[in-house]
Amino acid sequence: MGLFDKLKNLVSRKEEVKDKEEKETIENYEEGLKKTRDDVISKLNILGIKYTKVSEEYFEELESILIMADIGVNTVMKFMDKLRDRVKHENITDTNYLKEVIVDELLVIYVEGESLSDKININPNGPTVILMVGVNGVGKTTTIGKLAYKYKEEGKSVMLIAGDTFRAGAVPQLKIWAERTNSEFYGTDESDAASVIFEGLKKAKEDNIDIVLIDTAGRLQNKVNLMKELEKINKVIGMHVEGAPHETLLVIDAATGQNGIMQAKAFKEITNITGVVLTKLDGTAKGGIVLAIKEEVNLPVKFIGLGEKMTDLKPFDIENYIYALFKDVI
Repeated sequence: MGLFDKLKNLVSRKEEVKDKEEKETIENYEEGLKKTRDDVISKLNILGIKYTKVSEEYFEELESILIMADIGVNTVMKFMDKLRDRVKHENITDTNYLKEVIVDELLVIYVEGESLSDKININPNGPTVILMVGVNGVGKTTTIGKLAYKYKEEGKSVMLIAGDTFRAGAVPQLKIWAERTNSEFYGTDESDAASVIFEGLKKAKEDNIDIVLIDTAGRLQNKVNLMKELEKINKVIGMHVEGAPHETLLVIDAATGQNGIMQAKAFKEITNITGVVLTKLDGTAKGGIVLAIKEEVNLPVKFIGLGEKMTDLKPFDIENYIYALFKDVI
């Protein structure tokens, strides 16, 4: 069964979904990706009316639509080559049918090649340490708070460690999130981030904490300094907890589009990023950045922000994502 058929089944099944959480997740995806869907699908529909038969003019306009959705120029060019190839070999002439092929091929962009896990690597022997990185202003601290809420709701004990000792206000801001989510907190006036994290992890182990979320400074202007700091932090974490950090998640604001891709490339150069959290997807029509991150940076998206509520940070699911983008053409 192709993806398009799976998604048709999902559309027909949606009304029959009994599990409240699953239904809410599907609705979150639908609502959170509305701006991208309305923008891309309305243009696709107009294109289908303008051109009933596949032509080079159709391809050129489709290419522009996908680039505007911030899928990324390189990704779009590769995608268009594959699409042209399928059209030629399968003798596709109807633009209405071609929509189905487009949906299928967009999924292939994400799932082909190296298998990337969107699951969080949980440590079975002690605390799971998740290091959060990203430039200032992308919603990193808020994301940490939402992750804390998620794990607390799952019955886990959580500690937030204020490793951003550079930005004024970062420590008290994280402490507020710890209070809101009823999580443990460790932060001091100490200016050395590695020292704060060292003491915080020591306390986390003493208190048998399940999940440790560590904030870090978001300055990318001087990559050498940040790299040295992250190397020191990683060394300290590894000394305390074997195999840690178990995840290093890069937080990117989806609205920044290709600038977010550049951030991902820069951070990947200086530390071992294991996954991406995309925030503010609900506020932008640039939802195609999910595909660009996989294709251009080869990092899995692990969580997406689909709104402002605590519950609006969702584990990433590629089928829900493609469904939410293309449900109006299925």
